[in-house]
Amino acid sequence: MTPNGNAVTQPRPDSSTPGVITLDNLSVTFGGRPILQNLNGELRGRSIGLLGPNGAGKTTLIHTLLGFHAPSSGTARIFGSDIRGEANQIKRVIGYMPERDSFIAKMSCIHFVRFMAELSGLPPAAALERAHEALFYVGLGEARYRNVDTFSLGMKQLAKLAQAIVHGPKLIFLDEPTNGLDPPARQRMIKMIREIRDSGQANIVLSSHLLRDVEECCEEIVILKEGRLVVYCNLEEERKANMKFLMLETRGELKEFVAGVDAMGCDCAMTSDHRLKIILQDGTEIRDLYRLAAKSAVQIRRLTYKRDSLEDIFLKAMENGAVSEARP
Repeated sequence: MTPNGNAVTQPRPDSSTPGVITLDNLSVTFGGRPILQNLNGELRGRSIGLLGPNGAGKTTLIHTLLGFHAPSSGTARIFGSDIRGEANQIKRVIGYMPERDSFIAKMSCIHFVRFMAELSGLPPAAALERAHEALFYVGLGEARYRNVDTFSLGMKQLAKLAQAIVHGPKLIFLDEPTNGLDPPARQRMIKMIREIRDSGQANIVLSSHLLRDVEECCEEIVILKEGRLVVYCNLEEERKANMKFLMLETRGELKEFVAGVDAMGCDCAMTSDHRLKIILQDGTEIRDLYRLAAKSAVQIRRLTYKRDSLEDIFLKAMENGAVSEARP
């Protein structure tokens, strides 16, 4: 977390270090009804997107990790600390920006953020200093002495972000941070989230129904459906894997070209008279396709990579619902 905006490079964690969040057969039941069911996995990304339809259990998962709900079975660990027995230790290193407003009536913004900093363990003088820094960082420096009751929706979102980062947490939970923001305010919020992520001083869990927000900010995604973890995906690895999936538009007779592609061991399918889908195999490069095209008197007029969007991944998860365990 960097209220002053300074960027610090963070080395990628290795497998010998505890994950940011480890889910160990975590289940939560309310009134005999299962809300979260046997969640397992280890999340290590600097920024983790939490997705799922309404009622999937996203907010319940966040609240359980924060210590608001007790697991009915299993457990979870944050930076190696167990949520069952080390809740106080965990609370000192996490920040939380809730979806719903939770301000104290008739309290000025600076007083509110200072109070939240003290609740997080900072002494009064340090809490006040950090409150000023956090409010200037989010752009509320000039309005910090106003009552929060008088703030616009966008200003209230910024105040919630300020109280989440004021104590310098190692992990920040952001629940619908762009909810209700107009486009310029949304862009500023996204920019600040990415700055915090890139600073290397805090990891982020971002829960949002806006897939674009998650795609712009997150390295890993977790998708819940009916209380189960159905998809874990490292977006960067997914993009690298899709570099082998090509879409070609061509001109010329394709029979010899397609036979040559098959001979290379690559999967090839024609989608129309002059359009091909090709999956490259290890050891085959794009330049090999151009050499084959020249030999076969075929023009490659356009070549693009196919990439599953986050929307594609999400819709497939809703259709299939196959459980996928998250691993480092």
